[in-house]
Amino acid sequence: MERQRLPGRDRTLKSAWKRYLPVLNWMGRYRSADLPGDLLAGAIVAIMLVPQGMAYAMLAGLPPQVGLYASIAPTLLYGLLGTSRTLAVGPVALTSILVAASVGKLAPQGEQAYLLLAIALALLVGGIQLLMGLLRLGSVVNFISHPVLSGFTSAAAILIALSQVKSLAGIPMPRVEGFPTMLLETYRNLPYINWPSLAIGVAAIFILVYFKTGLEKHLAKLKIRPAWRVPIAKSGPLVVVVLGTALVWGLGLDQRAGVQVVGQIPSGLPRLTLPAFDAGDLGALGSAAATISVIAFLESISVAKALASRRREKVDANQELLALGFANLGAAFTGGYPVAGGFARSVVNFSVGARSGLASMITAGLISLTLIFMMPLFFFLPKAVLAAIILVAVVNLVDVAGLQRVWRYSKADAVSLLVAFAAVLVLGIEGGILAGAATALAVHLWRTSRPHVAMLGRVGDSEHYRNIQRHEVEICPRTLAVRIDESLYFANTQFLESWLLNIVAERPELERMVLVLSAVNFIDASALESLENLVSELETAGVALFLAEVKGPVMDRLNGTGLVKKIGQDHIFLSTHQAMQSLECV
Repeated sequence: MERQRLPGRDRTLKSAWKRYLPVLNWMGRYRSADLPGDLLAGAIVAIMLVPQGMAYAMLAGLPPQVGLYASIAPTLLYGLLGTSRTLAVGPVALTSILVAASVGKLAPQGEQAYLLLAIALALLVGGIQLLMGLLRLGSVVNFISHPVLSGFTSAAAILIALSQVKSLAGIPMPRVEGFPTMLLETYRNLPYINWPSLAIGVAAIFILVYFKTGLEKHLAKLKIRPAWRVPIAKSGPLVVVVLGTALVWGLGLDQRAGVQVVGQIPSGLPRLTLPAFDAGDLGALGSAAATISVIAFLESISVAKALASRRREKVDANQELLALGFANLGAAFTGGYPVAGGFARSVVNFSVGARSGLASMITAGLISLTLIFMMPLFFFLPKAVLAAIILVAVVNLVDVAGLQRVWRYSKADAVSLLVAFAAVLVLGIEGGILAGAATALAVHLWRTSRPHVAMLGRVGDSEHYRNIQRHEVEICPRTLAVRIDESLYFANTQFLESWLLNIVAERPELERMVLVLSAVNFIDASALESLENLVSELETAGVALFLAEVKGPVMDRLNGTGLVKKIGQDHIFLSTHQAMQSLECV
């Protein structure tokens, strides 16, 4: 049977549909064998996401149901539009603290204005991510160095942990910003600890840590099937929610001992509404929205790529931006707040066998059922349990080993990490990441402004030329070959020119200099002018300049410039060996 070929335009449209709707790619090839894995993954992630969603919403200063609202439409939309088959999108700790830090400056927690601003922030984040996706700016993550991100997340984790002490210990403490103020207020309110609340919270932490670190090993000793170990071990949040709720309800601890509980949570699905805001709100939230957009994308894409590589699958960064953008718009139109891909939930999704976006859709469906039928069961849920869930979730964000590793390898990178870390604690989230990024940029400029320059000699009878300080080589007394290991631009041209002229001054016998440009990928206008001046300076000193191993794109730009005319085409060689042969140094 002959295959029917689509006309060129139809094929293009079909390709575009599949590109922007990844669901069409996996749906057409979906196998019945994939369904059990998707069902199990969707159910387990829903079990994790219900308590986490409520906990993270309270971390963001929002009612607990808002975290569940942010777990339905965003999760469903990402399942349709995302290219990762295992990324679990929803509320996360880092985004939640960013929301609290930004919205808390504009409205008090607990007021309707605070909720409306959080929803408006989700709208802004979604719009920014959509725009970045349409402009194909997926590579923007490359502009935030890993040390800066590590310092930022470590400090943010400490802020998150400290912010939960009041809920864990039942301290009636007002919300404050900044690490020093938070630490001081916590210390001042220590006499007002609610000991039953603290006991419940500490017990929940121990249970969660056991589920996280020891339970899976014990299950293996009991010869439990591997397919069930991960789901059971990851059910810790649900277990502490059930136990804590039952304990408070059974003993009446909310009335007898003053244990803080979640209280009445509205049942039912979120309404589809248009976010209400004014232009002034959008202006005030602009910088926060940009920060959250990039951080949420960076967190999501790093998890998605790490998991996709294990199955040799591809993740399209630009499509991920579009998917996350629509997910955040979905949150905004259903009363949620900004979302991202969660690391722990995504790992569970992967481990228990999620094969497609259907797992995310199942998660969204189960959370919807929870909102409809199960909300009254959470009335007696102690806030200390939610605080414990957050604390255990963020402890791994404090990357001490990463700091030690970076310090051993590069002190300059470690400085940018420490600046980001300290700035987040002192200046806050947004100021911290800006300070860290500025430090990383300054470190980069400092490095490239003093490029490594090596004087070369010939290795034995070969055609290879290496650094005379590292290898036993032969050199030509009146000819010097110099390799520049950096692209040339305005910040390093003066250093290079001074270095070369100093060498000439130290070697009066020198007659010829060969610049080896094998590591030079770009020469800007300032560097070009500096090189032209260098040719004149060397001529005055009686030294002729030659070029070797100029890369094709660099040579294309140099052709027709004053530099080539000054040097002469016959002074430019394909290789260092060819140049040295021509100058009778071999």
